[in-house]
Amino acid sequence: MESFSELIKKRRSTRKFTEEELTQDEVVLLLKAALMSPSSKRSNCWQFVVVDDREMLARLSRCKAHGAELLEGAPLAVVVLADPLASDVWIEDASIASLMIQLEAEDLGLGSCWVQVRERSTAEGVPADEVVRELLDIPLQMQVLSIIAVGHKAVERKPFDEDNLQWEKVHINKYGAQ
Repeated sequence: MESFSELIKKRRSTRKFTEEELTQDEVVLLLKAALMSPSSKRSNCWQFVVVDDREMLARLSRCKAHGAELLEGAPLAVVVLADPLASDVWIEDASIASLMIQLEAEDLGLGSCWVQVRERSTAEGVPADEVVRELLDIPLQMQVLSIIAVGHKAVERKPFDEDNLQWEKVHINKYGAQ
């Protein structure tokens, strides 16, 4: 990527992927980005479960009522977990790690999409994190924040149009100041 500004402008959520698998080098770079992500007091409370098994991806795609279906078509998913006993800001730390995976994916020319798990549930009301925990044998102490789907983009989306930025949501020195 030419610059970070171009990277964030170009990064868009990808929900349709080609059948092409990721290379081992690509997966390693995604995980390096996650493992180098900042964390509070360098607690590194996050952990990651990498899933490339097609059957497991299909099962994960049903972890919540809406928005996880795309996992079935992704060649790779990274389940982002964190230990709330290691950090009181585990949600923030795991969120940063999730985004680092997405930014690295875009830098590699890959697509990605964040699948929210925390505070979501199946159509039957079963918490999504419980479904993921059971499928992947995740210990009770670990909390599931998100699943990042990654793959080669089936469709290229237009970059963000800077003319449509909502500058009215930026406040200077105090809320409401122009």
